[in-house]
Amino acid sequence: MTGPGKPWFAPKRFGYGAGLPIAWQGWVLFGLHLALLLGAAPLLPGAARQWRVPLILLIAFAPLPLYAAKTEGGWHWRW
Repeated sequence: MTGPGKPWFAPKRFGYGAGLPIAWQGWVLFGLHLALLLGAAPLLPGAARQWRVPLILLIAFAPLPLYAAKTEGGWHWRW
């Protein structure tokens, strides 16, 4: 079982960012993030369609600080 200080994501082997989840909390966050990205835009009523792109960008980028904070070793470029 993972405690509050344990990482949720493995670091990427190459590049910048997080790899796959290594804890159940990471899988939940990843699943919710993916579900919001795929499900938010079609749910907008006709009058709110103008907000589709800003909403998707907000959903895409808002949780990135949490991903970074919960990645083992943090985010930095890896060779």
